[in-house]
Amino acid sequence: MHNRQASTFNHSGKFESPNYVRTSLAGAMMLGFIQGRFYRDAKSYCLNLLLTYNDGCIGKCAYCGLSRSRSINEPWFKKSFIRVDWPIVNLEDVIERIHTATCDLERVCISMITNGRAKSDTLTIVKRIRSVFDQISVLITPTIVDKAWLEEVKDLGADMIGVAIDAATKNLFDKLRGKNVGAPHRWEQYWSILKSAIDIFGKFNVGIHLIVGLGETEREMVMTIQRAYDMGALTHLFSFFPEEGSPMEHHPQPPIGSYRRIQLARYLINNSLTRVDKMLFDYKGRIVNFGLDDKEVERFINSGEPFMTSGCRSKNRENACNRPYSNSTPYQALIGEIRNYPFKPEPKDIEIIRLQLFDYSDIPVKKWIDTPYLIE
Repeated sequence: MHNRQASTFNHSGKFESPNYVRTSLAGAMMLGFIQGRFYRDAKSYCLNLLLTYNDGCIGKCAYCGLSRSRSINEPWFKKSFIRVDWPIVNLEDVIERIHTATCDLERVCISMITNGRAKSDTLTIVKRIRSVFDQISVLITPTIVDKAWLEEVKDLGADMIGVAIDAATKNLFDKLRGKNVGAPHRWEQYWSILKSAIDIFGKFNVGIHLIVGLGETEREMVMTIQRAYDMGALTHLFSFFPEEGSPMEHHPQPPIGSYRRIQLARYLINNSLTRVDKMLFDYKGRIVNFGLDDKEVERFINSGEPFMTSGCRSKNRENACNRPYSNSTPYQALIGEIRNYPFKPEPKDIEIIRLQLFDYSDIPVKKWIDTPYLIE
């Protein structure tokens, strides 16, 4: 998959934002900091940058690799996130490589963390990147920003906003990343800031992140996707992947069949092809009818598009932020369980996807023992 040289860039904690940022392993490969290539020659079109501080993020999200609740013997700036390393790089080096890039860069996404300095530093980073590149997304932390800040970041050059709501229900949000874990995030604040972002950036220039597999039903997830769409926000879908040392490290990934059904439902809703109130669900809340004629459903399955990574668009493509393989291991990719395809699935992939999509077999769910994060 790649030549693992990420440790080359793991400096000491004094290398902090705004002059330094962390970039995903895919981003480091894209800009030539690390040599390597992706399985099946996938291309990465988005450069993901993450703010970095010695004292890290004050969030305690039970599933997050960057959380303070993660019991792993490493300083914050060395912690992995969504399954891969995020090496620290000099922002000026990043800007220079963006300016002279020969890669397929189509979007830059700057991700905030919950840290008091991130509010000001994000503005600085957006301004500096905007001097050489004009398609900039910001994945914001609603806990520390307000409407005036959103107006300012737009004026400085950001054209799209992401809000990582993650959990599909208020109960799960509170249990896994809110008051129940002693964290500052609040469900109501996230949705309020989402509305402000839509007002300022315009409909469908804002997206929400949702993670499938935190304990919700398919119906609950699809209802939240519909709620966001009705407000004017698209959904960018992730499949839960357990982070070592996190309170949820033993929580399983969602069954592939469930994830495929939610992917298809998200695609249909976000393209105004159906609505949640037209769908049918079984007694476990699983989707059994998408509210469309079977031939229409089959046409969208055959296109492969619903199963591609959902992320911010660029001028050239709908899924510019395609995060190659961030939700699955190389082995899972090899056996046909690529959770989010970073390219258009081929006919042989569609055959596997179709079998997965209509798989309703019950896979035993492991339960945590003696933790406050137990999901029944």
